[in-house]
Amino acid sequence: MDSQIRKIHQQLVNKEITCTQLVQDKLDLLAKNSHNTVNSLLIDIALKLAAKVDDKIGNGEDIGLLEGIPFGIKDVYMVQGTITTASSKLLKDYKSAYTATAIQKLLDAGAIPIVKENCDSFGHGSSSENTIFGAVKNAINPELVGGGSSGGSAVNVALDYTVFSIGGDTGGSVRQPAGYNHVYGLKPTYGRISRYGLMAYASSTDCVGPIAKSVEDIRIVLNVMSGKDGKDQTTYSSTEILEESLSTSEGIKAIGYFKNFIESDAIDAQVKSDFLSGIEKIKAKGIEVKVLDFFESNTLVSTYYTLAMAETASNLSRLDGTNYGNRIEAENLKETYAVTRSENFSEETKRRIVGGNQVLSQGFSDEIYLKSLALRDAIANNFEEDFKAVDIIISPVTPSAPPKIGDSLKDPLAMYLSDAYTVGFSLGQLPTLTVPQGTETGLQITASKNNDELVLKFANFLKDTL
Repeated sequence: MDSQIRKIHQQLVNKEITCTQLVQDKLDLLAKNSHNTVNSLLIDIALKLAAKVDDKIGNGEDIGLLEGIPFGIKDVYMVQGTITTASSKLLKDYKSAYTATAIQKLLDAGAIPIVKENCDSFGHGSSSENTIFGAVKNAINPELVGGGSSGGSAVNVALDYTVFSIGGDTGGSVRQPAGYNHVYGLKPTYGRISRYGLMAYASSTDCVGPIAKSVEDIRIVLNVMSGKDGKDQTTYSSTEILEESLSTSEGIKAIGYFKNFIESDAIDAQVKSDFLSGIEKIKAKGIEVKVLDFFESNTLVSTYYTLAMAETASNLSRLDGTNYGNRIEAENLKETYAVTRSENFSEETKRRIVGGNQVLSQGFSDEIYLKSLALRDAIANNFEEDFKAVDIIISPVTPSAPPKIGDSLKDPLAMYLSDAYTVGFSLGQLPTLTVPQGTETGLQITASKNNDELVLKFANFLKDTL
């Protein structure tokens, strides 16, 4: 699909549509939607900004490419003056005091936020069912989950309720729902986009990620949000990715895939067959394909969840009803903390906090937490060796199709294992893009650190190949 951003920009410039009507139409679609994608609509902000864009066009002024483009925001980002719930009971009335850097950059470019989107509470989940706003329904088949944790964001893009949405990816939270709903979803290199104002889940792997219907729209949004931020010491300066640089696959000589992903007992026969068929089409284009060795899926999942739970236990320790959230009074301060957290956190969030505190506790941290840190280093070293042999690694996004709504809640372990193909790239802090081709839930394209441009370039190549 061609760029929706460029198409709408031209329609606005040509006065074929007004920005106010465009935004109102999207708001109406979101208000009527039955997929549970909306936590709150930003009606006043959106219409006020749209009127300003119409005034500029009416006065004959030029507008920027993103100016007047409606977009959605996963409800874990601060936007000053709006309610930011993280889809949780604890923060259901919490009003943001400031705006996240990534969102501010989009606002500065003229894009118009129209909705805070449903997600797994605090990003804890792989199905967008762990939320007080109702399970997000898949855009293709509403009996299935929307995917998580950025499920509302992916479904809104797939159904054209938003032109693009901003999700958050920790262990696959953008890539997996993008695959489930047949759209593009990017986890950029860790640190390329500031995390300031993104509610922290696991700080060492949290990434801001755009979801859209074309590679070009991903490129445009990525460029705007990228860059060093004094409020996030993990960020770095990056160069703009130019449109013309994505027009050719020159420079991509060899790609690889992990043998143990494809030979796993967990992968569906159809996903495996479609993936290998895609490999043959890539070979036919003259690109060498190499088979790579990697860690077993169980090792990746256990390493990721050990570290992620430890970090979330630390990050959520501040949410005790004193400074943030819905406080429930009890007989004394200690009881107040306990009741506030017990009553307001979901079962999945409590499971992760308890698990995190366990691996960090005296007597266990050496055996579990420190061992996981060593494994993360080994995984990163494995990637460094792989990228000496290949330019790109491709893999299915998930080993199987999205489950029915309700199934993931009955079996948390199965939900964790659905992340088996995404978490490794998060631990490596690598740029990875879901494309809606190749298998039922798409393919992941991964390059070495800071090679986000190569990922987008190969996505364009696949668009014309598969």
